Order: sequence, then C-alpha cells, then structure tokens
Amino acid sequence: MVAAGVLISGAGTNLQAIIDRISAGRLACTLRVVISNRPGVPGLIRAERAGVPTRVIDHRSFTRREEFDRAILTALLEAEVELVLLAGFDRLITPTLIEAFPLRIMNIHPALLPAFKGLEAQAAARAYGVKVAGATVHFVDEQTDHGPIILQGAVPIGPDDTETEVRDRILAVEHEIYPTAIQFFAEGRLEVADRQVRVRGMRPPVGPPLISW
Repeated sequence: MVAAGVLISGAGTNLQAIIDRISAGRLACTLRVVISNRPGVPGLIRAERAGVPTRVIDHRSFTRREEFDRAILTALLEAEVELVLLAGFDRLITPTLIEAFPLRIMNIHPALLPAFKGLEAQAAARAYGVKVAGATVHFVDEQTDHGPIILQGAVPIGPDDTETEVRDRILAVEHEIYPTAIQFFAEGRLEVADRQVRVRGMRPPVGPPLISW
C-alpha cells in the first residue's frame, strides 16, 4: 500500500479515477491529502466526498515559485506521503519538490510524449493533423513533460472529430493508465535505468497495429 498525495488545479477527473479504482479494491493506494493551488475547484469536492483530507495552498500568495513549493512540500511531509501525483496541476514544480521525492512524482500528460509538451497539448495535436493521439504517465524531472515514461495509451483521431470528442477519448485513456501506473509503483515493480522504465515481471502487450486516417 502506497501513501500518496495529489496536486490538482481544477476538475479532478483523474483524481476521481484514482478514487474509484481504490474504492473498487483494485489500487493499493491510500490518499493522504489532496492539495489544490486554486480554491473552490471541483476536485476538492471530489476529495471531500471520498473522505480525503484537503488543503488549499494558493500560489498567488507567494512571490517566488520556490516558496510555494516549500509550502506544498511541508503539507506533503506532514501527511507522510510517499508518492506525489500531479493530476491536472497547472504549476511548474521546482527542484524543491523534485529533490525531496526523486522518482516519486508522477504526472499524466494528454499527449504521446515527447510530442506536444506543455499546455494545450490536445489542441496542438489536432492542429498539427496527427492521426493518433493519446496520454502519457511519466516521472517528473526538472524539465517540462520530460521525465522517464512509465505508460502510454493511444487513440485514433479523425479529421472530423470535434475538440470535445478528442478530449473525451484521451481522458478515457488517462483514467485507465494513471491508476495502472500507480499500482505498478505500489507493487514495487517499476525499474528505472536512465530513461527506460520497465515493469518487472511483465512484457508490454503486443497487438494489431493502430492505424488511423
């Protein structure tokens, strides 16, 4: 069982996917705290309904990013967190957090990294005309959307798909692969060497190619 803290900024749909997987007995994880940098967001309500302690640490109350991260770090340490999960957290984190939790901070990104880093990744992918999009779970390092990749999931994109259709399709992938990556971590099965992340005792599934036009 891994003790986790979740950092959010908004709706918290990935947080809900994690809560649902825990409630179903399919994720060996205890949520010790959910921290939002924005007050009143729906993700806080999701956490409270699940009985998870919440904190609001507003980034606008700090003049320097490092000071904000120190406040976040203090809250995580007080909650005795082992793993930090970024779930729609809209702030770049500094070495203050990364050095405190080396290879123990995960992020979910709505694109197939290393393509389309940063914000508005889905819109950028659609504008570029990609035929396949998806989501990536990765460990966090000091560069944006750069750390070692743990899991990825892909979906087709058609030229007539709306922004909402693409978003919902990718969200469904996120809600599947993020809890799965957390479970692998909880089981102690993730091995990291340089940029390669292996799941001990498991080979990646090999299926028919995903072809889209």
